[in-house]
Amino acid sequence: MNKKVIREWKKVFKSDLPYIVYELKELTKSPAMVVLEGDLGAGKTSFTQSFVGEGKTLSPTYSILSEAKTILHADFYRIEKNEEILQLELPVYLEDKQYFFAEWGMKYVRRLIRELPENYSPYLMEIKINEQTDHPEGSSRNFTLYSLHEE
Repeated sequence: MNKKVIREWKKVFKSDLPYIVYELKELTKSPAMVVLEGDLGAGKTSFTQSFVGEGKTLSPTYSILSEAKTILHADFYRIEKNEEILQLELPVYLEDKQYFFAEWGMKYVRRLIRELPENYSPYLMEIKINEQTDHPEGSSRNFTLYSLHEE
């Protein structure tokens, strides 16, 4: 899978997320799948919650899938095999959705792309935690948005 950098954001704090969300909507072609990658605690779920609106989505860690408005949010952390992706019947959930956020999805990205409706555009958002600072919001994050395409 090839990826091309679309945009980078440096030293992002939680209070900056609405600006990243705004730009993401401007930079992506919807409907879109955005695979979210980063270490545990990097802010993948927080980013999705900011995108949807605070309190309108739950972390899908235990249920795997969560829907809010025109957004599907998935957490594949506990998925172990490609076949488990098939059993989720994603095309049914993706009808009428504008964004599909897939945490821990790069391991399964080829399978996910095959499950997407044809009009979906695939992207990757990498989130990296910066060193601890004395900022009131804690450590900042670096975000990098990529477009994804077959080799």
